[in-house]
Amino acid sequence: MSSSPEKTPASRREIIAWAFYDFANSGYTTVVLTTIYSAYFVGVVATELDSGQPGAATLLWTLAISAANLIVLVSGPIIGAIADFRASKKHFLLLSSILCIASTAMLAGAAPGQVALAVVLVTISSVAFASGENLIAAFLPEIASSDNMGRISGYGWSLGYFGGLLTLGCCLAYINYATGQGLAADHYVPVCLVLTAVIFAITATPTFLWLRERAVPRPPAAGITWLGAGLAQVKHTLGHARNLPDLFRFLLCIILFQAGVATVVVIAAIYAQEVMQFNSQQLIVLIMVVNLTAAVGAFLFGFMQDHFGSVNSLAGALLVWIAAIAVALQAESQTDVWLAGNLIGLAMGATQAGGRALIGQLTPPSHNGEIFGLWGLANRSAAIIGPISYGLINRIGGGDHQLSLISTLTFFVAGLLLLFTVNEQRGQAAAKNIS
Repeated sequence: MSSSPEKTPASRREIIAWAFYDFANSGYTTVVLTTIYSAYFVGVVATELDSGQPGAATLLWTLAISAANLIVLVSGPIIGAIADFRASKKHFLLLSSILCIASTAMLAGAAPGQVALAVVLVTISSVAFASGENLIAAFLPEIASSDNMGRISGYGWSLGYFGGLLTLGCCLAYINYATGQGLAADHYVPVCLVLTAVIFAITATPTFLWLRERAVPRPPAAGITWLGAGLAQVKHTLGHARNLPDLFRFLLCIILFQAGVATVVVIAAIYAQEVMQFNSQQLIVLIMVVNLTAAVGAFLFGFMQDHFGSVNSLAGALLVWIAAIAVALQAESQTDVWLAGNLIGLAMGATQAGGRALIGQLTPPSHNGEIFGLWGLANRSAAIIGPISYGLINRIGGGDHQLSLISTLTFFVAGLLLLFTVNEQRGQAAAKNIS
């Protein structure tokens, strides 16, 4: 039986349904990983760790996120390959979504001082979130063509940032109400986590109602389990590395520049709070504005990518990243942080949308789940290397965040240099020759 996905065009409603998953899960990223909970964990839940060992709470946060990404690094390609064989990406996506939503809501019950419980729940929710991110991306080559993949990917990321804005807006409204009543962070942060879980559940619904599973099931040979088939398929694909040099070179490139992106995502609020003295309301407003500029960046970049090519456009985005980190390193006032933040927003939307679209263009037909599992593996590797580098340097340096930020800048420079070795036209041609 053929394993190639159906090539029936995706309707406008189906594309919107696919993009709405980006809208739904972005609330988790902005509230838990980037803005409210990361700063709350360091400043409230694990604050006692810092009393005798400056930087210990930040290091523990980065270790928890890195542990989650290590789990997904190992499981992502296997789950993707199994999903390809079973034509069950949507089924796995539903399971990962339920787990992320449930563990996020349960995180609200981790009180100050309950560090172990918080770490376990953050790790579980992050594993589920990252797994879902891999699976929803694997639908992209099925609903888009090479001519419009950049636009559709950018549309999804752009809509995703508005999802983050919605969740942050609801959280900000409640925080303003709670602080007006004299309530502290140990009251309003748990409520924000529940709000995040509820919004995720509601706004992900269109994805599961209207997004189609186009892949055709491929039962494994007699005596071979689904897991065995998945592992064999991953091994088979890795064996094609010599025939897909641009794909695998770009995966390595992703590890480098996404290490910088991942660090910014999980450290931004901590840096703004610990170094630039932002409070909770200021942090949320900053991230809301950054989400807006990121939405603009993702939307515009999708058109630029289809017009100028992925490599050229991504190179431009990485140059903006380098400029943003340079501004942050020299920041002396909150105005400087606002400038760096908005540059980061524009660059983040562009790199996230562009990386996913280019992987889709370099992916052989019928290997969508599997290759996007490898894309997830690259992202998860980056999300281990980047934050841990930051956390270790911060701990060794006695809490020196600016010293840690230099490592982040290095990842973007190295990623830019490697990107120039990727030939997208050659990579697309090679992908068509892989069965």
